[in-house]
Amino acid sequence: MVEPRVLTSQDYLHKILLARIYDAARVTPLHRLEALSERLGVNVLLKREDYQKVHSFKIRGAYNKLAHLSKEQLAKGVVAASAGNHAQGVALSASKLGARAVIVMPTTTPDLKVNAVKHLGGETVLFGESFNEAYDYAIKLAQAEGMTLIPPYDDEDVIAGQGTIAHEILGQCSEIDTVFVQIGGGGLAAGIAVYIKSLLPGIKVVGVEAEGSACMKAAFACGHPVDIGFVSHFADGVAVSKAGSETFRLCRQNLDDIVTCSNDEICAAMKDIFDDTRAIAEPSGALSLAGLKKYVREHGITGGNHIAILSGANVKFRTLRMVAERCDVGEMTEGIISVEIPESKGSFLNFCKAVGDRQVTEFSYRISDETRARIFASIELSGGRSELHDLTASLQQQGYLVTDMTEDSIAKDHVRYMIGGHPPAKLEEKLFLFEFPNSKDALIRFLETLGDMYSITLFHFRIADLEFCSVLCGFDVGDEQASADLDDFIKRLNYPALEVTHNSAYQQFLC
Repeated sequence: MVEPRVLTSQDYLHKILLARIYDAARVTPLHRLEALSERLGVNVLLKREDYQKVHSFKIRGAYNKLAHLSKEQLAKGVVAASAGNHAQGVALSASKLGARAVIVMPTTTPDLKVNAVKHLGGETVLFGESFNEAYDYAIKLAQAEGMTLIPPYDDEDVIAGQGTIAHEILGQCSEIDTVFVQIGGGGLAAGIAVYIKSLLPGIKVVGVEAEGSACMKAAFACGHPVDIGFVSHFADGVAVSKAGSETFRLCRQNLDDIVTCSNDEICAAMKDIFDDTRAIAEPSGALSLAGLKKYVREHGITGGNHIAILSGANVKFRTLRMVAERCDVGEMTEGIISVEIPESKGSFLNFCKAVGDRQVTEFSYRISDETRARIFASIELSGGRSELHDLTASLQQQGYLVTDMTEDSIAKDHVRYMIGGHPPAKLEEKLFLFEFPNSKDALIRFLETLGDMYSITLFHFRIADLEFCSVLCGFDVGDEQASADLDDFIKRLNYPALEVTHNSAYQQFLC
């Protein structure tokens, strides 16, 4: 069997220049973010892929892949697995080319997304509770019906289609210092990086990953793609646990650096985009701008043209609730602390005086001890992280026991809503963070699988219209055998799970 030829950078340059996308895609503008540019001291330019008909760059790779299929392949139809922007890109592309498109989507996919695919002419099949299950079924469906599988990122024609963004950028800005590009599976970053480095290697190309799904950074560290397991789905457009093989090869060859960003930093970037353009980016769409801001600040960069990609704007409305709550933390104009104060009259007043002229923006407390009280507080900041450090040091000098929880996602996502929930007696408790599929029977399946094995001692979640929701759950676990049984339960449940028993916020407020 002859091994397929590995494409060189020049091969990709040729494929990108000859990519056939503009029957379905459009050349998108490059907008200067005026307010953010002034604040950062650099020229920030945003490539507006939200202007595409499907409000995402995914139409480029999908259409280029389909446009290179033979008439016979198009006649048999195409199949893809996706609950997001790739699904809409494939459906629209197939409709343009007169081909049948079957999109396999997890059963947890919101009706809004299912209906969007149908509206664009695609047929939907709901299968499995995760993307991996849907993707495996799509492969079987393609084999059974002779259809062509359209991968979301790890494909030469898909990569080339995404690379057309770089071709447009180089024609829209004559002097570029850095291009920042988000990474999920790596198709967008691979296409942009290989094109730019083939023509103008002096331009830096920096990949940006969400901290909760940094699969490309993990691949770089190991020298090959690896499955990182548990991933955060807040930025669901980049929530990929394993980078593609070809995208890894190209990114390793062509990226100058990779930066990771927290959910809070992504929220702050979404606010920046809204403030400057009135556009509402999806979390993964704002990720590269979050990386740009972080990279510029950490490297002390002044001046120059720095470009980020607004890769998509298919945001779920209820996601904006979290964005509004967390953007100030992401910009470090708000810090979150846990403070122990005396359980006595006037303690709250004394604490407020101790923080000086800063405004207390959140204060959560429930009496639990006769002498000492533990409070959860948010404080307005004007001097960023250094001011927060100075504040905690000042409070400690005044005799307060202080813990900085600004970076603690469990504190921000769960514990802040459960302040005061101390158990009445000491428990042999283990705490886990689960990701439940956003479906009506997810909780029932959890409870039925658990049966009467353990008492649930703590439970918190809130649906946020993502494909998965974060669930904090505690179990009363006794001996080593019971602990082993718990491991077996988690394996049978097959929901992503992470033990967080030693989390500081849990230990201080809920233990």
